Amino acid sequence: MAVDRGRYTTLVEPERPKGSAQKRKPPQPRLVVAMKARELGRKGIVVGDRVALVGDVSGRPDTLARVVRVEPRTSMLRRSADDTEDTDGIERPVVANADQLVIVTALADPPPRPRMIDRILVAAFDAEIDALLCLTKSDLAPPDELVALYEPLGVRHVIVHKGGSLDELREHLSGHISVLVGHSGVGKSTLVNALVPDANRAVSHVNAVTGRGRHTSTSAVALELPEGGWIIDTPGIRSFGLAHVSVETVLAAFPDLVEGTVDCPKGCTHLGEGCALDAWAAAGHADPARLESLRRLLASREGTADESTATRREPISDDVS
Repeated sequence: MAVDRGRYTTLVEPERPKGSAQKRKPPQPRLVVAMKARELGRKGIVVGDRVALVGDVSGRPDTLARVVRVEPRTSMLRRSADDTEDTDGIERPVVANADQLVIVTALADPPPRPRMIDRILVAAFDAEIDALLCLTKSDLAPPDELVALYEPLGVRHVIVHKGGSLDELREHLSGHISVLVGHSGVGKSTLVNALVPDANRAVSHVNAVTGRGRHTSTSAVALELPEGGWIIDTPGIRSFGLAHVSVETVLAAFPDLVEGTVDCPKGCTHLGEGCALDAWAAAGHADPARLESLRRLLASREGTADESTATRREPISDDVS
C-alpha cells in the first residue's frame, strides 16, 4: 500500500477459519509493516505489488515482517528517468497490478498540457492499462477542445468541477485498481480526499507566476474506495520519460494503421516523408485523424511535439524538469 525508505506497508487479508458457519464478525484485514528480505537482492517492490510475508505479521506496533517473494505482476506502469541522449533511459517502475490509468488534468489554473497527456497515454499503451481522462476545474474553462483532441483515440473521459458530483467518476473507478497520474496543482489530491474521506492527502495551490503546482503528495499510496476498488495516488509529475517504449508498442495501439505500415521503408519512424501511412489514410483505409493522433504520440515519445495539435484556448507549456 505504501513504500517509504525501505519500509513496506502491506495489507494482510486474514484467512477465514475452515468450517466456521457461525454468524460471527469475520476477521478484518490488518496493516503490517515489512522490510525486504536479503535474498530478494536488488528486486524492486512498488505500490500495488502482491507479496508474501514471513515473520511477525500481527501488525502490532513496533513489529516488522519480511517480504520474501513478489508475486507475478499483471501489469507494470513504468517511466524512464529521461529521454535525452546523455542518460541511460533506466526504467522507473511507478505502480504494479493496476488495470486503469486515470490521467488527471485541469482545464485551467494550470492550463492543460496535451503533450504530457500524450506521453502518459503512451505509457498506458505500453503497460496495457485502460486509460481514463479526468478533466478538472470545468467551472473555469470549457472542455470541448481537449475532448475533441482525444476523441479519435477513443479515450474515455469524465468532467468534474469543484463542489460538483463525483458519481460518474466513482462509477468508472468502482471495482478497479486505478492509478491517478497528473501534474501538481490539477486537483488530484482534492479528488482523492473527496473519494476517500479519511485519506487526508495534502492539497496545494498553483503558483500565480509560474503556473506550476507544488508537489504535495511525496509518495504513491494505495487507498481503498468505500464503494469497492482501489485508487493509487501518485506524486505530481513534471516529466514522463518514454525511452523504454518502442515505436512498435505505440503502433500496436492503432490496429487500423498497422497493416498500412507494410509498405513503409525500413526503419521508418512514421513521422516523416516516405511513410506509407499517408497513402493508407488517403485511400480511405483509416481515419486521417487517427493517423494524426498516432504521429502526435510518436512525437511525444521522442520528446518533441507539434504545437499545431495543441489546444489554442490559452498558452500550453510543458512543465518539464
